[in-house]
Amino acid sequence: MIKKLSSNLMSVRHRINEAAQAVGRTGAEIRLIGVTKYVGAETTRALVEAGCLDLGESRPQMLWEKAEALSDLPVHWHMIGHLQRNKVKRTVDKSDLIHSVDSQRLLEAIDTAGRESDKRVNVLLEVNVSGEAAKHGFQPDELGSAIDYTAGLQHVVVRGLMCMAGLNGGLDDARREFDRLKQLQTKYAADSPGNVELKELSMGMSADFEIAVQAGATMVRVGSLLFEGVS
Repeated sequence: MIKKLSSNLMSVRHRINEAAQAVGRTGAEIRLIGVTKYVGAETTRALVEAGCLDLGESRPQMLWEKAEALSDLPVHWHMIGHLQRNKVKRTVDKSDLIHSVDSQRLLEAIDTAGRESDKRVNVLLEVNVSGEAAKHGFQPDELGSAIDYTAGLQHVVVRGLMCMAGLNGGLDDARREFDRLKQLQTKYAADSPGNVELKELSMGMSADFEIAVQAGATMVRVGSLLFEGVS
């Protein structure tokens, strides 16, 4: 299993590097988040042993369980799916970065959990750049207000922005949406408050991560490609 996972991991990293070089970047600028939501703890452990130390989970309960099961390994856990406020406290304690912060009420809950845990919580603001009603995230014209709100929080640090390409569009649509997130980063980065850095762009998945890299992604979230041929 580890041999196949290592091969898949090498292939994805090679593709990241190729996409980066095509626009004058290097693969070292992009962090690969291995999305493990469809595999169990044993396969997840094998992926870490193959060399992927950043892992993403979409469901809080699965993140908690796997973080405990793999607590002996140097994993950086990323919460990448929708997070309900009643699951914030435990998620804050288990994760290194929450990608999917999509409302001021969630920001408030995370700040409260950070105060209770005596830590500053690293988050990304999720932006609904596709405009799809089914998608979570701040609307682009709400982002400025969200950033202003965060300035008053003592236990939240906004490291950047996150998005998902639209479900119904093709690669050209994805490119436009990733470009839009990069534009929003540029627009708000210069005048952001001290606890808002906006250095990270989390965008791109198995089907479109190369386009995301070329648009400026610093993190890509890849799952299925890493587990091809793994039983």
